[in-house]
Amino acid sequence: MSSQGQWRIIEMEVWDKNFLDLMGPARIIIDARGQGEFSFGCVNGAFSALGVEGSLVSRWTGNDEMDEASGEISIDFEPDGTLTGEICLDDGDESKFRAVPWDCSTAC
Repeated sequence: MSSQGQWRIIEMEVWDKNFLDLMGPARIIIDARGQGEFSFGCVNGAFSALGVEGSLVSRWTGNDEMDEASGEISIDFEPDGTLTGEICLDDGDESKFRAVPWDCSTAC
């Protein structure tokens, strides 16, 4: 189970698939330095994933429809390589998600 990689968000509890991919593929990326980012719909954010082992909870900052936004992201790294968790915006919106491993070099 690796905490580094790219995952395609395929399902969110609150928003439908058409919204998820509104501005490009909905995704979560965590790099080798432990820095993470996500985007779905008109929302994007960056978070620190340092010290990840099995799960993480982190604050994030970014944008929601071009307005500054922030919140919390929780991620569970499942044994099959998928991610489950929740993205919460400080304005009260929150949604559980499911993401699958994604090889962006062939899927983009």
